[in-house]
Amino acid sequence: MISRLARWFDERLGAASFARRALDKVFPDHWSFMLGEIALFSFIILVGTGLFLAPFFNASETRVVYEGSYQALKGVDMSAAYRSTLQISFDVRAGLFVRQMHHWAALIFMGAITIHLLRIFFTGAFRRPREINWIIGLTLLALAMFNDFTGYSAPDDLLSGTGLRIAYSVLLSVPFIGDWLAFIMFGGNVPAQVTISRLYGMHVVVPFFILALLGLHLMILWRQKHTNCPGPGRSNQRIVGSRMWPVYSTKFTGLFFLVFAAIATLGGLVEINPIWLFGPFNADAVSSGSQPDWYIIWLEGALRLFPSADIRIAGHTIPGLFFPGVILPLVMFGLLYFWPFIEARVTGDRELHHVLQPPVASPVRTAIGAAAITFLLVLIVAGSQDVVAVAAGGSVVTLRAALRILVAAGPAAVGIITYLWCRSLKERTS
Repeated sequence: MISRLARWFDERLGAASFARRALDKVFPDHWSFMLGEIALFSFIILVGTGLFLAPFFNASETRVVYEGSYQALKGVDMSAAYRSTLQISFDVRAGLFVRQMHHWAALIFMGAITIHLLRIFFTGAFRRPREINWIIGLTLLALAMFNDFTGYSAPDDLLSGTGLRIAYSVLLSVPFIGDWLAFIMFGGNVPAQVTISRLYGMHVVVPFFILALLGLHLMILWRQKHTNCPGPGRSNQRIVGSRMWPVYSTKFTGLFFLVFAAIATLGGLVEINPIWLFGPFNADAVSSGSQPDWYIIWLEGALRLFPSADIRIAGHTIPGLFFPGVILPLVMFGLLYFWPFIEARVTGDRELHHVLQPPVASPVRTAIGAAAITFLLVLIVAGSQDVVAVAAGGSVVTLRAALRILVAAGPAAVGIITYLWCRSLKERTS
């Protein structure tokens, strides 16, 4: 009966021929092509752990008194959101383990997307015909950053609350519409009665958009076929690698279990975001050495390095926060979104490309990428300037002055050195 049913579907849908073509599809063997799979697996683990945590979390700013298992906070006034996070950590079986897995999976998801995009940029994998997938990948990065921020902020602890106040101030700095944007995002002056519930609602909805974009990304990838590293037998017409079945599917399955094991190990053995040590959010308090997760700390560094000078134009004041907090991210993402079209116009390259380009083959692109990474690394250090200064036994003021010079001079120096190095290697191998 099963055989007859299968033949019935095959006669009408051609399912057997599609399955044969799918199983025969060739995937490149280079390890860097698995970065996208790591991001996919991390997202799957994120969704799974999030579904476990959701029934126990109370996304409410309602004031309550804690009477749970953690003795140090007994009798302390806090929000229901913070209390429910404490209950997940101390009273729900495997709650702390799953919550830490969720946090680690979010960081690895962001890291895998970032490194994956860097690999695509430096090898020219964004060139025609893959411009659309490049745009989708950048949008996934932006959505992941936003969703990680909303999830990080939901527990309403002192550290995340401080980040919320900064985000609220940045939105307020937008000329003319800043107060509207802040109200739409946070529901009023942080912490408003609806802030946590609004953030949590966004945290639940955004993954559906991420899932849709991931599906579209994979559909386009399947339709256009993979790129290939340069090498013998590889060309725009021929892909060299492993077939979907049985080699690639085995690698795919094995990598999923490795990623799951790594995240589970981190969740069980490496403490992250111990909110019980920070305490509930209090608007007039902030922990010393506080800093956000790595994916947003560069923005914190930009806020710290940019001079706190307001600008007045046509009778309107533009706060100093607006330039590092809004203009800088918009310019950076705008350049990334349009980069495939900018490069194609400057170089005149309109050809189809299915073979990757070694970074040394494009000295200008590689130099610009290296300069941009240096710029972000300096901002990341600036986001931890108080921690770095204390660890080094120096002055925060002195370090900030040095970083303000380095944020301009460092990228330029690294860019020039990278360009000269790549050009010399290119001439030597040509």
